[in-house]
Amino acid sequence: MGLKLLHLSLHGLIRSHDLELGRDADTGGQTLYVLELVKGLAERPEVEEVQLVTRLIQDRKVSADYSQRIETISNGASIVRIPFGPKRYLRKELLWPYLDDLADNLVAKLLEDKRRPDWIHAHYADAGYVASLVSRRLNIPLVFTGHSLGREKQRRLLAAGIDHEQIEQSYSISRRIDAEELTLAHSNLVITSTRQEIDQQYGRYGNFVEKLANVVPPGVDLNRFHSKKSNKETNFIDNLLSPFLRDVDLPPFLIISRAVRRKNIPAMVEAFGRSSVLRKRHNLILVLGSRDDTRQLDKQQKDVFHQIFELVDRYDLYGKVAYPKKHKRDQIPSIYRWAANKQGLFVNPALTEPFGLTLLEAAACGLPVVATDDGGPRDILSRCNNGLLADMTDLESLQDALEQASSNDEQWRKWSDNGIEAVSRHFSWNAHVCNYLALMQKHVESVKADNLKIPFNNHKNINPFSERLLLFDLDSGLNLSEDKSFSAFRSAFLDSKNNHPNRLGVLTGRSIKAARYCYQELYLPQPVVWICRAGTEIFYNLDQNSDSLWTKLIAKDWNRDGVKFALSALEKHLVLQDDEQQSSYKVSYLLKEPGEAILPLIRKRLRQQGLAALPYLRCHWYLDVVPLRASRAEAIRYLSLRWGLALKDLYIVASQQGDAELIKGLTSVMVPMDHDQCLEGFRSHQRVFFASRPQNGLVDGLKHYRFFANK
Repeated sequence: MGLKLLHLSLHGLIRSHDLELGRDADTGGQTLYVLELVKGLAERPEVEEVQLVTRLIQDRKVSADYSQRIETISNGASIVRIPFGPKRYLRKELLWPYLDDLADNLVAKLLEDKRRPDWIHAHYADAGYVASLVSRRLNIPLVFTGHSLGREKQRRLLAAGIDHEQIEQSYSISRRIDAEELTLAHSNLVITSTRQEIDQQYGRYGNFVEKLANVVPPGVDLNRFHSKKSNKETNFIDNLLSPFLRDVDLPPFLIISRAVRRKNIPAMVEAFGRSSVLRKRHNLILVLGSRDDTRQLDKQQKDVFHQIFELVDRYDLYGKVAYPKKHKRDQIPSIYRWAANKQGLFVNPALTEPFGLTLLEAAACGLPVVATDDGGPRDILSRCNNGLLADMTDLESLQDALEQASSNDEQWRKWSDNGIEAVSRHFSWNAHVCNYLALMQKHVESVKADNLKIPFNNHKNINPFSERLLLFDLDSGLNLSEDKSFSAFRSAFLDSKNNHPNRLGVLTGRSIKAARYCYQELYLPQPVVWICRAGTEIFYNLDQNSDSLWTKLIAKDWNRDGVKFALSALEKHLVLQDDEQQSSYKVSYLLKEPGEAILPLIRKRLRQQGLAALPYLRCHWYLDVVPLRASRAEAIRYLSLRWGLALKDLYIVASQQGDAELIKGLTSVMVPMDHDQCLEGFRSHQRVFFASRPQNGLVDGLKHYRFFANK
């Protein structure tokens, strides 16, 4: 059997035809790269099937194409759309609260298939977060390509004078960076486009392992991007741009890009406007995606267009600058060839460019380039020798490069020939896909051989669970044991225990011995499962030994002594709890001052020491540091997978600070009326019931979910 591959690319708009590149900040080069990679992989004889998983969108403002659950790309390749979050189209920064839902849905989908993927390839941080959870739960190897990274974006925004609070509000940058760290901790292979990404970007992440990173430059479809010109397409592009230009035959400076700040397009307009030489000899062509009305664009795009229009007016560039409103993707190669036919230049003025696929497309069409001296363009020009690099933060440097690159006809022809030959040799899609598959088979097959095999759904004859399972936090339950709402809950459960196949489970930070002792005070039926020590131990019924398979799963890369050493420098902020609160896979602290402000510092310390561990704060004061793969939420998913329990039939009581991890995803959650205010943000989640009565809130929740009803 051939390989079965799964790619995750979640944000933006992606379909098999007519990509809306440049429509917004989320629909750009990543979308095109992933689609072309999936197509290229499906054509290989060693690949049986490739699926591209993305988000299902039902929104009248976008095409109905994005609401198709399954879309065929080509023979052996398809797009699978899974709904998560609101139905409408959302920018990527707003997707974070719903990614756990997708992870649960995707795990369920993969379990339904007869055969699981040989590996998962995640693109960007949001897909990386989901893929980390899926990879962890199903033991599928994970490949990661960040495309652009949060730490680098944050660094550049801070350098531009934007403050931390504004960056966080606009870009959810801390969630993105945390997701990237989590993904790198789970990745079996990292694929980058350039060496610079490895050295200067990924190298700034604590969980990055350099030996797992490999450079595989993206490829170009040489069937579409080539230098064979035709008078028909030249005339077509002339007609497209002539309404903007006084002399359409002047050599153009061409930019094809999304209208986002990072692409630095206004700087190009200003450099062009400042130079009387450039204005006299050239036109400037800005292909910035399709738009109907600038008033309908997002704020970032509006700002970019406003700056462009203002600069055109300031330097009186009317008749010299073209910015067509619409174009189709299949017209892009023609635009490159049109510019090359007029002996123009392709310009990439971006502040940072992880790779620069448009540079290769231009080169394949015989169009030399002037590009940013940052990231991918360095690697491309070192191989292609088809243009100049410039410091795009310096307008004089950009202006000098443009004047120099356009001043020598013989040099232009040499650059044009060099680009065509180098792309054919080094950057074809065939070369990219071959190198990609070779890496997969080299790295991932050895990982699969070492993976721990979990006998999911293989224990029906000894399954300790029934149709439904209610899990509640014992430590919170003890505080409620004399409360009337808990008394009503106890009565409802005791009245039903002989007539309905419902079972109880316990969550606790305590040891199993202490938990069983304290549980007696609640006068409830015997639990069928105990998730102890903050999710690091699982016991069934009256067993004295914990689930050894769960222990093996969470033990990977755990270093308890390393955690204690790393956090010893924070003794001003926290103190170790008593020995009875400690365990082999949990280090427990008490904060000297309550609050979550300490968590980023703790995460940073753990990352700096290369520790596969995560901190969890409960009730504002109690901090547990556990293995990276352990948590109460992950223990619950493990139970669901190993014993064949549907997540919707797992009912969880969440009430305290720190219970957010229990609410995320597709479990059924009940929140008592007397709950910590930090949980208020989950009221919009579909499978979360907030009690409105103080005395019977938990019982109302059980009735809401029909917990006691016969199936």
